[in-house]
Amino acid sequence: MAALSRLSKPSSKFFANITRSVYFYSSASAAPEPEIKSYFQNHNFARKAPKDRNVQWVFLGCPGVGKGTYASRLSKFLGVPHIATGDLVREELASSGSLSQQLSEIVNQGKLVSDEIIFNLLSKRLEAGQAGGESGFILDGFPRTVKQAEILEEVMDIDLVVNLKLCEDVLLEKCLGRRMCSQCGGNFNVANINVKGGNGNPSISMAPLLPPAHCMSKLITRADDTEEVVKERLRVYNEKSQPVEEFYRNRGKLLEFDLPGGIPESWPKLLEALNLDEYEEKQSAAA
Repeated sequence: MAALSRLSKPSSKFFANITRSVYFYSSASAAPEPEIKSYFQNHNFARKAPKDRNVQWVFLGCPGVGKGTYASRLSKFLGVPHIATGDLVREELASSGSLSQQLSEIVNQGKLVSDEIIFNLLSKRLEAGQAGGESGFILDGFPRTVKQAEILEEVMDIDLVVNLKLCEDVLLEKCLGRRMCSQCGGNFNVANINVKGGNGNPSISMAPLLPPAHCMSKLITRADDTEEVVKERLRVYNEKSQPVEEFYRNRGKLLEFDLPGGIPESWPKLLEALNLDEYEEKQSAAA
């Protein structure tokens, strides 16, 4: 626990180390649309220097790449909340609120949820976290458009954007293998992936992430994890992602990380890319 406490507010040296892993360019941004920006302005989110708060990171990547898995692990590692916009949407769907039916139609067609809805849900989540004493965050899968990125930049400082990458064949297989326990809500994956390398692409092996025995009979497939919907989501994401990646690359905040395999292979390499491997060693020594 002592090691985690020290990580909750990384030093200025930590942030300096991070910047050595990203690309440096410069670019001006367009002004965001006032009506969407107001979602954040109405909640008075204050900017704080990195030395006075926890990390404020964004995780990007195609559906199924593992944003949730790695963002969740890092949130526990660093002591910051993991905020996934996909989870916020699913929570709203389950609530039978005013947006539930509208969101259901959008998600089941594999389309992107509107900026207005996403910013509404996200601002409510950040406000609740702020009221509960949270500091910093790891955003998972947001922003997805340049307009969203511009608005986010206007209201808060993003320290780093991690772009996780995998080939599309592996992404499709992973998405179709996703399962959730209908009782405990745990996320698992039944896909056993073994892709041989070739044409400059590395071999990729990912073992299934199976549930405990008491969850096995309660596994369900998400409504939006059909082959047709997944392919449409990948197409839409790829169409929208390049401008967003370029937006953060131009600001020197983008770290592109090619996953070399499953969690055992990728986790230590991701920590190394984030200059966090030394903190892992300290944490292990203190355990």
